[in-house]
Amino acid sequence: MSNNIIRVLIPTDFSIQSEFAYKMVQNLSKKVEMEVTFLHILNVPDTVTLQEKNQIETCGEIDIDYVQTQYDMALSKLKDIESKNEGVQTKIKLGKITANIVEFAKEGDFDFIAIGTKGISGLAEKLIGSEAQHIAKKSEVPVLTLMCDRSELKLQNILLVHNFEENQNQSLDLLKIFIKAFHTKLHFLQITKDLSEEEQIKKNMKVFAQNNNIETFEMHVLKDTNVEEGVYHFNQMHDMDMVCMGTHGKGGLLHKSATAALINHMYKPVISYKIK
Repeated sequence: MSNNIIRVLIPTDFSIQSEFAYKMVQNLSKKVEMEVTFLHILNVPDTVTLQEKNQIETCGEIDIDYVQTQYDMALSKLKDIESKNEGVQTKIKLGKITANIVEFAKEGDFDFIAIGTKGISGLAEKLIGSEAQHIAKKSEVPVLTLMCDRSELKLQNILLVHNFEENQNQSLDLLKIFIKAFHTKLHFLQITKDLSEEEQIKKNMKVFAQNNNIETFEMHVLKDTNVEEGVYHFNQMHDMDMVCMGTHGKGGLLHKSATAALINHMYKPVISYKIK
């Protein structure tokens, strides 16, 4: 975070969800100075390349004229975004969506990625997942996802969900910036199936706070069937404004990620970060 300016990457497909992401960033920028870049990925095979003067070329069996038209349309929309939003930068890349976003965010030294998502459920979730879920799973850069308009969000309470046995230092810079800027109350939550562990969990929370230089926080332990259900039930009781949760970068048919599930189903903004 250079010169106290937060660098934000907003992947856009020009949908209303992308607008939601930008509106929320604008809201957050009332208290924290942010530099915004919109990135559009034209999803095409690796055989398609961009030459000088924005000319599309391919050695595969692809309709070049169609791809060129899609590229020119996207470029025009990005220029329109720049013209209507002072200081905003835009970029277009060709290739696979998730890989390009993750790579661009890391190489560009962005502080977080803001993504509007439609969410997904059922068999489609098990087979492919949402793009936001894939990005959060692979990104080394924190990801902020949201499913609806949060432009009027009052950031008063943030919920940090964690297994506090893993109490080493984590990548919580973004969370700390929001807490400081908005004077937000931080809540620790661990979901357990056995409340006899509550005393030890709270000891672990205190160690986690010390290792992560967190001075003020509330501790909560909730018994529930799983993490996802526990977060929903806690939020119904306490109405958090934002949820923060780490991911080990796993997921798929054999390993259900609670963080990915929250991204796809939770109507609260979710910050995900890669657990060390």
